[in-house]
Amino acid sequence: MIELVAILLALGLLILLVYRGLSVILLAPLMAMLAASVSDISLLGLYTQVFMSALGGFIVSFFPLFLLGAIFGRLMDDSGAARSIAHGLVNRLGGDRAILAVVLACAILTYGGVSLFVVAFAIYPIAASLFRQADIPKRLIPATVGLGAFTFTMTALPGTPAIQNAIPMPYFGTTPFAAPGIGILAALIMFTAGQWWLSRRAARARTAGEGYGSHDDAMLVPDTVLRERASGEGYDLAEIVPDSRNSQPSFTLALLPIVAVIGANFAFSSLIIPSWNIGFLSEPMFGAVGLPSVLGLWSIIMALSLAILLLVGLNWHRLPSLARSLDGGANASIVPIFNTASLVGFGAVIAALPAFGAISDAVLGLGSDNPLLSLVIAVNVLAGITGSASGGMSIALGTLGETYLQMAATAGIAPEVMHRITAIATGGLDALPHNGAVVTLLAICGLSHREAYGDLAVVAVIIPLVALAVALMAATVFGAF
Repeated sequence: MIELVAILLALGLLILLVYRGLSVILLAPLMAMLAASVSDISLLGLYTQVFMSALGGFIVSFFPLFLLGAIFGRLMDDSGAARSIAHGLVNRLGGDRAILAVVLACAILTYGGVSLFVVAFAIYPIAASLFRQADIPKRLIPATVGLGAFTFTMTALPGTPAIQNAIPMPYFGTTPFAAPGIGILAALIMFTAGQWWLSRRAARARTAGEGYGSHDDAMLVPDTVLRERASGEGYDLAEIVPDSRNSQPSFTLALLPIVAVIGANFAFSSLIIPSWNIGFLSEPMFGAVGLPSVLGLWSIIMALSLAILLLVGLNWHRLPSLARSLDGGANASIVPIFNTASLVGFGAVIAALPAFGAISDAVLGLGSDNPLLSLVIAVNVLAGITGSASGGMSIALGTLGETYLQMAATAGIAPEVMHRITAIATGGLDALPHNGAVVTLLAICGLSHREAYGDLAVVAVIIPLVALAVALMAATVFGAF
């Protein structure tokens, strides 16, 4: 009982202190040691042999994705391609469809592999201008950006290079396109319901005569939160603001790298890599694994690499300094992966404590012998606790992944279904107020939680949970499709 109280206390402090702006890289090991302090296990042993091993294992597995994704996003931003896509959508849809234009711009960029932090910084000035012209309340901008960047492209759409779609692959031996029907169904629900909600809120505000409001649309930094998070992502604030002096590629040219990521990802995972002679993987020096263990990761690595080369080739003269862009992108990958890896280490320590046996039994029991339902509950709860979709997923799969895979096999559930449901499940409670992306987005927009979080919670928490419930029912009835 005392150990359980210590675990809950550690989790509560982790949420509170992360919300107050402290680094999860520092907090995760400290809170892990706090949770373990009442046990008989050596704290130093837990730190060096459990926490650090889990942290290192996550980095070893997923660093290439964080690195390539950050570089790709930085190049999309520095070349002007991200802003070109946003402006192109606005011109095609018209200013009277400001909400739809912003959602689609964010969705295209994130589905193509651009970091949601880069998307938020690049799209905010455009969204502010559109919303002011259309006289839509500024408080709806965070929810609009969140719908396009935090929801269906992050977890549901098949083939997305987001880390949330990559983490389940080595556990279930799947590809980024696992269970596409379930993913598309969930994505449609998130998109249509979110768009309906935002349009309804805008119409209600217009009827009430609210309007855009009196705001200074310069990206002000009211405290250190935005400045710290911007520097943590590898950006100089002066470089984040779009620079209109740089020429931008055409809309079509800007879209080509995005299309390349998606097309190459599918080609490598479904056609090219499966045709290779990969017998060497069975050798001990390569981990004695099969192709399913590496297929998904290899596909995304190759797709992002080719897209980066294409992006550089198409925009060579638009990049002020290729070396600076590559260096900035590489630096931008460090803090995010260490944040997530630290949470994985925290989860590994919790899982090593005797009290975790009771917790895991309770979680498994909640599913009533249904591994899908049990996994949904575990991932959602852990994502909410950590304020991180990838962190919650990594903890759940790292501690109970093999158990869930065995349960799924016994129940006749395809690994592809487990993959897609797991990914979708991360996109609900992760967007609670202490989530780092939520805090950063509100800071970029110069709005408080009180002003803008309510609508953001609807499109990024409530609607994704509804979509998850529908996807879970569809998977239970129809299986993988």
